Amino acid sequence: MSNNYKRVSRVAQISLLAMSLAAPAAMAQGFGNSPYSALGIGEPLGQANVTNLGMGGIGVSYASPFYLNSQNPALLARRSRFTVFEVGLLGQSKQLGQRVLDAQQSQRDFGANLSYLALAFPASSRWNMAISLRPYTYVDYQTRQYGRIPGTIYEAEYTYSGRGAINKASFSNGVRLWKNIYLGAEMSYLFGNLTNNSDSRVLINSATDVQVTRIDRINYSDIVWRLGAAWRPKLSENWTLNLGATVDPQTRVRARETDIYQQVLSGQSLSAPDTLRINQTGAATLPRNMQFGVSIERNNQFMVGVDVGLQPWSQFRTISDQPGNLRDALHVAAGVEFTPKSTSTRYWDLVSYRAGFQYNKTPYAVDGRQLNDINGSLGVSLPVGAYLVNHVNLAIVGGQRGALIGSQIRERYIRISLGFSLNDLWFRKPVID
Repeated sequence: MSNNYKRVSRVAQISLLAMSLAAPAAMAQGFGNSPYSALGIGEPLGQANVTNLGMGGIGVSYASPFYLNSQNPALLARRSRFTVFEVGLLGQSKQLGQRVLDAQQSQRDFGANLSYLALAFPASSRWNMAISLRPYTYVDYQTRQYGRIPGTIYEAEYTYSGRGAINKASFSNGVRLWKNIYLGAEMSYLFGNLTNNSDSRVLINSATDVQVTRIDRINYSDIVWRLGAAWRPKLSENWTLNLGATVDPQTRVRARETDIYQQVLSGQSLSAPDTLRINQTGAATLPRNMQFGVSIERNNQFMVGVDVGLQPWSQFRTISDQPGNLRDALHVAAGVEFTPKSTSTRYWDLVSYRAGFQYNKTPYAVDGRQLNDINGSLGVSLPVGAYLVNHVNLAIVGGQRGALIGSQIRERYIRISLGFSLNDLWFRKPVID
């Protein structure tokens, strides 16, 4: 037993080191221009792995024993005795559109990044643990506007940009208490920084342009929690009902803010930078997030389910305890998964196919209208390697957020997620033949 735990400890240390080395890459890159990421603490990325994304992102009530589910920590205990290491990559192609003065303006954009790293392993027949690293939110935007300065003949250029990410390193535990009842908890450390810039430039001529620059940088670091539960009663010999729920309690995340203001003439400072705030401490309030799921499955072969999520982002408060002008969010998703014959040894019998649909009422509002995000998804898992226990996972999501109404920005996007699930049977007792 002591040797098993020494091995668990050694692997956990190596994995945490790898994740810490990967963290700067996750922080340095975004997923493409997203103007709405300027609001709140950036664009939330969710907990779904590639396999979940292919079926609408559902996973609160359902977890296959062959793949890692990161959405409900309780369902870690449903995993088999295999240890699994997963890597996910995400690329996004997006078309931005907006109606300005009865003319439609558009822009194409692309971004890609590491989506997650995760390792799950059994501690006993009833208890599984996992460690993971993933982006929690990201900020990546740049917009430019022009306008005449009132009372003058000069025009001004206004540039707004932002960059950064908050990352999430998690340690999760799932326990099977009785035959069909599961409980779990996830402790996560949020860390990272978000930088927002605003530049105002008076366009006189290239030699005498006057520019006012303001840089606001906030560093976040704190611990947050997620609790989960699941119940899997048998309906018959072949069919099982799955019920699941998770809650992220409302929490205050510690942060430090530095806000700098400076005037520049033709690239030369008119005065020393004026530091409005330097390392001013505070805490941002993140609202609770509740997720509920129900699904029905047949012997690891067929599953159909629905997830619903509620998060009152109107309760969000900035580090200076100001409202973030956000609305309460609603998330509804439906998905299906089919594997022809999970107990077969034939290759095509072990391929898993998925499809899903999402409707999201986002926390963003423009001109008094709350934005909707609607998308559909397809996914597949291909077995590879010895005994066909490893998988290459692929998910494609296509959808639209916002509409060409008023000053809304419409985003039409295609997201391609690629993941790898590597399974191995650890802690086997030696057998003398």
